Amino acid sequence: MEHFEAAPYDDWQHTKETLHRFVQIVGKVRLAASVRRNHWWNVPFHLTASGITTRPMGFDPTFAIDFDFIDHRAIVQNTDGRRASVALVGQSVASFHGDLLEALRFIGAPEAAESIVDAHPFDLPDAGRAFADDTEHDAYDPVAVSRYWRVLSDVNLVLEEFSGRFSGKTSPVHHFWHTFDIAATRFSDVVVPHTAESDPVTREAYSREVISVGFWFGDPSYPAPAWYAYTSPEPEGLADEPLPGSAQWLDRGASHLAVLSYDATRESGDPRAAALEFLQAAYEAGARRAGWDIERYACVDGVTAAIL
Repeated sequence: MEHFEAAPYDDWQHTKETLHRFVQIVGKVRLAASVRRNHWWNVPFHLTASGITTRPMGFDPTFAIDFDFIDHRAIVQNTDGRRASVALVGQSVASFHGDLLEALRFIGAPEAAESIVDAHPFDLPDAGRAFADDTEHDAYDPVAVSRYWRVLSDVNLVLEEFSGRFSGKTSPVHHFWHTFDIAATRFSDVVVPHTAESDPVTREAYSREVISVGFWFGDPSYPAPAWYAYTSPEPEGLADEPLPGSAQWLDRGASHLAVLSYDATRESGDPRAAALEFLQAAYEAGARRAGWDIERYACVDGVTAAIL
């Protein structure tokens, strides 16, 4: 198996657009059926040995939905053994949505099905069109999706290793269905006040100072896979901090995003080390500027128990 293989955005753009909507449909089931956790940690997907999972949710019944990117199916199953399988190949968004509704009803979760009957994409160009009406997005290249999964798996392990270097409050490494990225977030104890104009998603996600790192597969505004990091609220002078190699600060108007292209790490000879160097530099830049105690929260190989 080749690790950190190439994943050009242009090679699978249309497949990615279809898969993103499949994932959003299932993500909205997770949002409706899971128990709320701080910072919306209940909502993203986690990785498995063959794809991504919602994890168990609901209560009567308890059920989960797993994407299998080896056999290219969505598996819907509950804890009493009822199981349904929905094909990913050859589906439009509308047909996948319809098949998922049937699968949820079959395993005894009609309320979960009802929660997405009229669901729409989140923050995508066709947000005004219901999934049930989307016959436009129907591209699904199994080879490209399997490659996405393998890259996601490699990236996940890098982010897990990076997370082990911090002993403070840290999110799980999780795959967000709304933005189709994978991320891990570090928190300080500083409360961030929000005005009534802030939407509830933003208020909860950024209720504390955070430094978030992650990876995304590209989009029309940045058509290439890349590692990223940001600090919120952004401290003054953050973009003046140095970053390693070809990494740069992208100006997003009200804030800056540290970005290192995935291809740059692949070409370095040691993609894992190059990515970790970038993530650490971006974290330290934000932590210094925000006044975090970097030494206090430093952690070697996930060990915090010192020997006296």
